[in-house]
Amino acid sequence: MEWKTFGERRIYSNPWVNLCLVDVQQPDGLRWEYHVVRLRHLAVGAVVNERREILMMWRHRFITDSWAWELPMGLIEEGETPEETAAREVLEETGWRPGPLQPLLYAEPANGITDSRHHVFRAEGASYVGPPVEQNESDRIEWVPLGEVRGMIDRQEIVSSGSLVGLLYVLMDEGIR
Repeated sequence: MEWKTFGERRIYSNPWVNLCLVDVQQPDGLRWEYHVVRLRHLAVGAVVNERREILMMWRHRFITDSWAWELPMGLIEEGETPEETAAREVLEETGWRPGPLQPLLYAEPANGITDSRHHVFRAEGASYVGPPVEQNESDRIEWVPLGEVRGMIDRQEIVSSGSLVGLLYVLMDEGIR
């Protein structure tokens, strides 16, 4: 069943988020204004080394007041491809330059409320360049053994959707190899 749209108006905007009201009609005929959050799209880098470890960051998210492990990720800048963003974010946030990136998966983590698109890439290996230039991203950067990731997810030490979908896909790939 497809919902019909009849227009949209922006009620709040800044460089990161736009809140809109969309005039929609549900399949049952009910017509109303639906809140939609329009976000810039995101790229994520899942970097795995030859020891079967994945590059992760321990960081605090003030919105949920929680600490958790995450993959490097960031907003896609105008004129940048998702792949370029993933490579840039890995380098800026960790100090490691990823090897060639390959598309891993595409996800829409909350497509009932937002149009945010997540592009996740995988790199086999990385070379250390130096300390991260992005000083506000994480407290620690570590290579985490893939064998420990499932337990970390179970203990809610990894909770961000961008990290979860990338890690679960990497784990699935590893199980198939």
